[in-house]
Amino acid sequence: MTKTARALELPSWSVWRAGSLSDLLTIGIEEEFMLLDPHDWSLAYRSADVMSCLPYDLRARVTLETHAAVMEIATGVHRSVAGAVSELAGLRRRIARAVAGRGLRVAVAGTHPAAVWEDTVVSTHPRYQRIGETMRVLARREPTLATHVHIGVPSPHAAVELMNRLRAHLPLLLALSANSPFWQGRATGFASTRTTLFDAFPRSGVPRSFSGYADWVTMADRLLRSGAIADPSFLWWDVRLQPRYGTVEVRILDGQTTIEDVAAVAALVHALARLELERPSGDPAPIELIEENRFLAARDGMDAELIDTTTGARTPARQQLDRVLAACGEPARRLGCRRHLARVAALAAEPGAARQLTWARGMDLRRVAAGLADAYEPVERRPAVPVRVAAPEWLAQIA
Repeated sequence: MTKTARALELPSWSVWRAGSLSDLLTIGIEEEFMLLDPHDWSLAYRSADVMSCLPYDLRARVTLETHAAVMEIATGVHRSVAGAVSELAGLRRRIARAVAGRGLRVAVAGTHPAAVWEDTVVSTHPRYQRIGETMRVLARREPTLATHVHIGVPSPHAAVELMNRLRAHLPLLLALSANSPFWQGRATGFASTRTTLFDAFPRSGVPRSFSGYADWVTMADRLLRSGAIADPSFLWWDVRLQPRYGTVEVRILDGQTTIEDVAAVAALVHALARLELERPSGDPAPIELIEENRFLAARDGMDAELIDTTTGARTPARQQLDRVLAACGEPARRLGCRRHLARVAALAAEPGAARQLTWARGMDLRRVAAGLADAYEPVERRPAVPVRVAAPEWLAQIA
């Protein structure tokens, strides 16, 4: 146990393991992806088979997930969004080639458009077998997929401050990343159906505000000592602390279909982290307003009218995003991610949910899954998507 941990009388598991570059606000990206059978574009529950065929060095970057049709890739720790996105692009190419040898394709979105729970198979990994036993029917529903962004923070005190402040931004991040308009073969009327499905899990959603790191550790330690959770990674909040990595992990994002979309949301998270850590301290936004905004964002995506947590007025998400982007300009310049932050406007104009609904005209959801697969590899290697994306007035397209 370190001197800091002893001074605070905190348990050894909570020692903040900041990396040597954490003063730079490092970044890493985790991405869940789905395995598809290109014969009918259904989910292929073959993650154990795929894992066994991966080269050794690639296997170190890939993990199993709760469902046997979903896996996750993780980048290393990077100084910049550019470095993390470049590594992720290379990992995507290698994954696509590896699964092609097994007759499969790969795609990313918040949900598979037509999967049904009856076909679901839980992964054989002991962690996910335990989740299957404890979550029961919740673990056997259709898979959901997310993109997670880790920000390396130098101290646990700064990490709690950042987590508290990012809470107010979670709905806007969700609106921008919403990419799951289908569930069980039908349009749901939600831009992010993944959010509503994952909310059935315990310890999910928006965390409360914490007064400091000791407050957070006390909460987590009570759950650990009771046996309710095995480790802090079973806290599945939209933003959480990861002491073993020294990061604040933003988890609210739907899985992002293209590498360009990943770059956009990662740059926004990175710039927001720097912006919030450099602002004067203030009162946390009321959790009731954050949760209401989160629902509106999940339902309406970038067409949502979100509550301004300062004034209480409803304003379009696009206007809020414009204000946030303006504030993030200087932090992004200093982080070296202005080029990637500039992609946010394009994503907001053509969100993932809107693209899927455009591809699904006529409700041929095989076309949607095929489009997701074709968009998986980085643009220089990617075939054309099935249909050019239309304007994002996606709600009007729902039958």
